[in-house]
Amino acid sequence: MTDASDTPGALDGLFVLDLTRILAGPTATQLLGDMGATVIKVENPKTGGDDTRGWGPNYAKNEDGSASDLSAYFMSSNRNKRSIAVDIATDEGQDTVRRLAARADVVVENFKPDGLVKYGLDHATLRAAHPSLVYCSISGYGQTGPNRDKPGYDLMAQGFSGIMSITGDPDGVPTKVGVGIADVMCGMYATIGILTALRHRDKTGEGQHVELALIDASMAWLINEGLNYLSSGALPQRRGNAHPNIVPYDTFEVSDGHFLLAVGNDAQFTRFCDVLGLEEVGASPDFKTNMDRIAHRDALMAHIRPALLTWTKAGILDALRRVKVPAGPINTIGEALRSEQAKARGTVRTMPAKGIAGGEIQLLGNPLKFSATPVKYQRPPPRFGQDTDEVLATWLSEKPPE
Repeated sequence: MTDASDTPGALDGLFVLDLTRILAGPTATQLLGDMGATVIKVENPKTGGDDTRGWGPNYAKNEDGSASDLSAYFMSSNRNKRSIAVDIATDEGQDTVRRLAARADVVVENFKPDGLVKYGLDHATLRAAHPSLVYCSISGYGQTGPNRDKPGYDLMAQGFSGIMSITGDPDGVPTKVGVGIADVMCGMYATIGILTALRHRDKTGEGQHVELALIDASMAWLINEGLNYLSSGALPQRRGNAHPNIVPYDTFEVSDGHFLLAVGNDAQFTRFCDVLGLEEVGASPDFKTNMDRIAHRDALMAHIRPALLTWTKAGILDALRRVKVPAGPINTIGEALRSEQAKARGTVRTMPAKGIAGGEIQLLGNPLKFSATPVKYQRPPPRFGQDTDEVLATWLSEKPPE
């Protein structure tokens, strides 16, 4: 779990030019930066930079107690980057970005399709000049299709993809996931695509265009529910926290709250029934196999739910742990991030931050654990434009840094 600066990162020496904003693109470039890449984030001086710098209400505080331009949202996906203020709507700004692209291994952008053509910063133009360049484009609906020109936000992606139709209470409204999961997963797919294209470039010398959409990524991770529909033609339904293919797998109420139960096989179900004193339910032919339990879901719940109301959370979790039946608590975010497990895994990382009250900030750590090339936490999320002079003087010199 070390991130010692003298340990090489897996992507040390890789130069990424980041023309993205908000979440999907910044997620991808942050991951590359975590693994050692040099990431230069280009931000618009007319707008004060990345939109999310102003997405409060939570901000790192300046030393005088005022809100900085480091919102919690911005900090979530912008560590290990340098920020430069460049207006690509100007000839000078376009020239600066083209010169940086000439040094780059990777360019990542999330403008609307063809949005960079008028600036001469699009895939076709830059790759014509630099055939080995890996150029990644992220958009809401993709570069093709009838919706290509529609704006794409995480909420729209969750709605269009179908994930909202199966999320939420059965009697409630379609519900989005509590965080911008469509953006985050798109960023992860983008990272995989970029690394794959770099592998191809390293073997052949040929760059390529990596193109993906929030909508495509969101439909790709419909996983079993997507296949449930394709296999049967029946539309999946909202089940709250219940599972369409495993029973019992849900949130259950006990005397002092709720807990999670995930019975994964028939042997676990028998042991679960024994703990509850429902041996006859465990032995019933109506519930013997998972397929039986799916077919008689409501009848099974009528046995289980009343029996659990006599238990406390601590009592049922301890009893199920002893017989190796998967169960767990429903933590608040605070309980999760301050848990001993999170501490042991380095889930929360503290980084020094100049000009910020207390001199440091807390971030969510990268979950990847490498035995030889550990994740690095070298640069806190940057203040807007803080690295402009350094980057232009260094990377646009005749001999850029190794």
